[in-house]
Amino acid sequence: MEGKPRGARPKLQRSERVFSETHLTSWEVFVRDSLLTLAWPDLLNVVSGSTASDLISRRGVFSRRYYGSVEQLQQAEGDGQELCRRFRLENGESPGEKDEMFGSPSTPVLENPEYQTRWYFKYFLGKLHQNYVGFDSDKTPFFLSIVLNEDTNQCVPLYRAILFRKTGAQKISLPYAHNKLLTVKHILSNFPYFEKVEKGPKEIFTPDIQKDLLLLEEQEGSVNFKFGVIYMRQGQITDDEILSNEFGSLQFNKFLSLLGEKIQLRGWDKYRGGLDVKGDMTGRHSVYTIYEGHEIMFHVSTLLPYSRDNKQQVERKRHIGNDIVNIVFVDDVDGKGLNVFNPTCIKSQFTHIFAVINLDKNNRYRLSVFSDEAVPLFGPSLPCPPVFEHAEVFRDFLLIKLINGEKATFETPTFAKKRKRTLDLLIKDLYTEHMTDSRMTMLNRRAFSDVLAETPRHSRMKEDSRQIEFVRIGQALKLEAIVRGDAPTSLASAGSAGTVFKRSPWEANCFYPVFPATTIFASDSWSDNRLVTATDEGVYLVEDGNSHRLLFDKTLQVRQVNVVEPHGILLLRAGQSNKESKVYVFRLSQLEIIFEPMSRIDVKDHRLERTRGAHLYSLSRPGGSRLRMAVAIGKKLILFQWKHSAAWTAWCPSSDTDTIEGFNLLWEINLNEIPNLMTILDNGWTPNSPSHSDILVCVGYKNHWDIVNGRSGYAHHLHTVRGDRVNLITALDLYEDQEVQLLLCYNHTCHFQKINEENTKSTEYDFHWNFVPSDIVCVFPYVIGFTSNVMEIRLIVNGNLVHSMTMPNLQLIASKNDIFFSTTAPEFFPGRSDRLDVDCKLLEQKHSPPSPNNSPEARPLRIYKIPLHALNKNNSNDQCTSNEIPTWNNGDTKLTVPEQPRVSRSATSSPIPPSKVKLATVK
Repeated sequence: MEGKPRGARPKLQRSERVFSETHLTSWEVFVRDSLLTLAWPDLLNVVSGSTASDLISRRGVFSRRYYGSVEQLQQAEGDGQELCRRFRLENGESPGEKDEMFGSPSTPVLENPEYQTRWYFKYFLGKLHQNYVGFDSDKTPFFLSIVLNEDTNQCVPLYRAILFRKTGAQKISLPYAHNKLLTVKHILSNFPYFEKVEKGPKEIFTPDIQKDLLLLEEQEGSVNFKFGVIYMRQGQITDDEILSNEFGSLQFNKFLSLLGEKIQLRGWDKYRGGLDVKGDMTGRHSVYTIYEGHEIMFHVSTLLPYSRDNKQQVERKRHIGNDIVNIVFVDDVDGKGLNVFNPTCIKSQFTHIFAVINLDKNNRYRLSVFSDEAVPLFGPSLPCPPVFEHAEVFRDFLLIKLINGEKATFETPTFAKKRKRTLDLLIKDLYTEHMTDSRMTMLNRRAFSDVLAETPRHSRMKEDSRQIEFVRIGQALKLEAIVRGDAPTSLASAGSAGTVFKRSPWEANCFYPVFPATTIFASDSWSDNRLVTATDEGVYLVEDGNSHRLLFDKTLQVRQVNVVEPHGILLLRAGQSNKESKVYVFRLSQLEIIFEPMSRIDVKDHRLERTRGAHLYSLSRPGGSRLRMAVAIGKKLILFQWKHSAAWTAWCPSSDTDTIEGFNLLWEINLNEIPNLMTILDNGWTPNSPSHSDILVCVGYKNHWDIVNGRSGYAHHLHTVRGDRVNLITALDLYEDQEVQLLLCYNHTCHFQKINEENTKSTEYDFHWNFVPSDIVCVFPYVIGFTSNVMEIRLIVNGNLVHSMTMPNLQLIASKNDIFFSTTAPEFFPGRSDRLDVDCKLLEQKHSPPSPNNSPEARPLRIYKIPLHALNKNNSNDQCTSNEIPTWNNGDTKLTVPEQPRVSRSATSSPIPPSKVKLATVK
């Protein structure tokens, strides 16, 4: 086909195309809307119910430039030569940091916290589980561990599986079903990038395998940390000068007391960080603290042995130079030393991160961070300017930044290669050990497709004895790890009297405690305190903890709901089946005066023409200049546009009173397949964007995505997912540095794809979920995945896990502004006396609906709300300290559902966990 764009598919059949506003050119429409937006921005905010920053953050605008700029620094060698080393500098002065509009875009949170990531220790060790050994398609050995966990607090049984390979440990979770057989083959097929194997793995019964697998998991990194602390005077430029400071200043000592407590090394019985605790060979004292369960030992330059005769201070360099992360305290009240410090003056190939600190004359701490170019991005990003008024807030921010930085360094090529080599040797040795002839009797020879939970063919008494011994040894190993301080079992922190109490950004409040329906099909938020919710009983208008009112009865079976506040309309997709489904349009003002629910017969006049048989529709994102709607009817794709812009409606609301007549048809085309997902892309007015008429739609089919241009009729292939089991979830349109980028989500994987890159294979920023999400929401800096029983929260910039919560019957119901989800989680949590915060005083009165939680058979459906401003708000200088009124004990105390309890230090629980019965009897 002549003139066909490169990388495009054959031209689609365009059955009809009609453009609206024929009296205005596309440029005139753009100018009009832009002028209205500039003239009346406050009107737009009032209409939409969100601030400009909320809308932008909600749309997924982010930039990796917020995490500093890369600079090339010179390093002088002894022979006079200069070597170049590149560092990423975060100091609040780079263009990306200055352009950042939210202050700091993230609340300080630990990334990949061990109590969330060390699955084998937390969920497997000390419990009955199954372990397998086998070869992958490359003839490389692997180990597989599987356990059936049941969160006793929430009654949510699920399978957890860990695949140990030389590239690292992969973790996934799969739902448990009483009537579904689960096989090893099925579990292996769910791991990303794991190809089919010809020969099935063998099960290992020996209890000693637990110690070996625990060793493999510990290769992910230490639970405890050691950081260097260097004192630098003004004017010092070489490491010999800096490390020759025998004593620190009063300001430096004040900073040390903020970091932790000064301890005597001789006889020290806790984490020592490589320091001598017997003969004072590494000094008499050091600084130590505990943060979120991590023991931290600081290698303080002025406390390490000092030699007047050795100008190079070899003993100090031996510890400081071998620390991955170093703190450099610059004793300069004017703050000029922060700009003078050059990280290349510390000659160490091992140190990758320098945190440079200064205390000014107003007792405010200023921070800048140098990270080796190879270190992946890590948070939290620095506020702009990076100045901290409160010392305890600064301590909290600094420790989180240092811990996250060291974890990120382990992903650099230098450390990744070492870890891969170590894991490869360990796994091969363990494979040889467990596959020797002397242990073959302990290996299960069941077929590859046998059910996991099938009871081994041994005598019942012999099998019970084996299981008891297996669990006993696992509990002993767990207790041993706890005693020696290498286990992620605590969230305790040590600090001074000003300890920070911070509220977790994802903490949810109960929006409606007892919802009348049992099944929610769709929902959308209306202003700050309303939900329009489609259920099996009809469509309800739910107000915050106050009341619910039926708008449409169940004769109108609604499957999609959207509230478009800028134009004052409600959109519904309803019908007995997809063939009869249609799109309906109502005025929001009309819903305010409905006292009797409307039926299917009452809404005939609100049906939008040309939408009969619609099985899916999608709207343009909130905050855009125009409202557009893509409707899929089988293989047919239709695009509508509202005839008034949001700016025009805000300026002249009396002119926007339409319903179905407000939508104009732009174009209609026939696709090659039936779409399952659709996302309308807002390209904006950038030099590389298409013209105003080139409205692009990302369409997801069975196993691939295309970009459809209705004006030209071309479909550009975007991305294909290989494999037998493909589950496309969503395509989120993100805007990085004003360029449209899609987050394509499928199975356990999230893939970043730019629409202007043809056939790109880059997976640099891809990340994987532990669970297969059914819904995904992006709120910078977080991306949140929802399954039927787990909420998993990660950072969008690097995919690192920050938190996960288990809740029964979990469902995302609305995310346009605030995030609303439903669950049958109890209102009162076991072991806690406090009640969920409910944002309504009426619930405290005697007229509150009774809670049936006392009955184990009836658990009501509750609706919870995570405020948008809590997720993207900068809390760097807004946190309270313990000399104020504390309301939260630590960062992981939730008003939502508690996590599965961590192991007790006494380890006196029953040797046979409840999962034993499940594993033996599941069919």
